[in-house]
Amino acid sequence: MDPNMLLYASLSILLILFVSKLFEKSMHLPSSPFPKLPIIGHLHLIKEPLHRTLDTLSKTIGPVFSLRFGSFLVIVVSSPAAVEECFTKNDVVLASRPASR
Repeated sequence: MDPNMLLYASLSILLILFVSKLFEKSMHLPSSPFPKLPIIGHLHLIKEPLHRTLDTLSKTIGPVFSLRFGSFLVIVVSSPAAVEECFTKNDVVLASRPASR
């Protein structure tokens, strides 16, 4: 492969990542455990069995946190009080969320 072509391809990928980060929709999300990787998100943190991994993360981070599984945003709610607040007090807000892909 031509060295100039490799340089242009890598610069264009970096530019696309930078612009997408700039225009990323800012939402008020719960904290995330670690910085996410560009394409896979937090998938590198997940090990078998999934429920034990999420339990360990909830003990270290807190009862409500967000993860990125590839391009999907996942909000983990692990305490009964937080679940009750989500599904009884804020049910209208959660029911009117945008359709998933």
